[in-house]
Amino acid sequence: MTKEEMLGKVDHTQLKPYATWEDIRRLCDEALEYRTASVCVPPAYIKRIHDTYGDRLNICTVVGFPLGYSVTAAKLAETQQALADGCSEIDMVVNISDVKNGDFDKVETEIRTLKEACGEHTLKVIIETCYLTEEEKIAMCRAVTGAGADYIKTSTGFGTGGATGEDVELFRKYIGPEVKIKAAGGIATLEDLEMFLELGCERVGTSRAVGLC
Repeated sequence: MTKEEMLGKVDHTQLKPYATWEDIRRLCDEALEYRTASVCVPPAYIKRIHDTYGDRLNICTVVGFPLGYSVTAAKLAETQQALADGCSEIDMVVNISDVKNGDFDKVETEIRTLKEACGEHTLKVIIETCYLTEEEKIAMCRAVTGAGADYIKTSTGFGTGGATGEDVELFRKYIGPEVKIKAAGGIATLEDLEMFLELGCERVGTSRAVGLC
């Protein structure tokens, strides 16, 4: 895979809580120069990015981030506002407590609610694999598939662990044919990036890709 092909699958990410407009603008300029799949940014910056760059950038944001335990109504409001501000892709965090409680129907209902709000826009579902057992990961593959989401995503990058090849292989075994995979969290080397793409990830979330390729 060429450098250009790899960068075309990267969500170029800046989600630090202290990110300034200069940080965000640098991210956006790099995304345009290197033609990354999107910029993944805090919700508070969506409108300013859209007003500055228009449709030249594909804007991704996060919902219920990074802990996931907001109520569904709050996540829905975040999603609707993000789309109104010019966002095209939503990366939501599931309620990890619901997952640990085994309330997978509730989790699936929440995902479906946000997907209905997204409509034709892309919804990626972060399940935060570092906190889950293998059985819980499998159950989440089924919930994400059943809810009609577009992607299952490994991690927020703010948990106790990030993406692993083993988790991506598990996803591939249990997700439905329409669900794609995004790896994120701890992707720090070119070898990491290449590995996750070779394993079949359609997207990789990282703040480092431009410097790696």
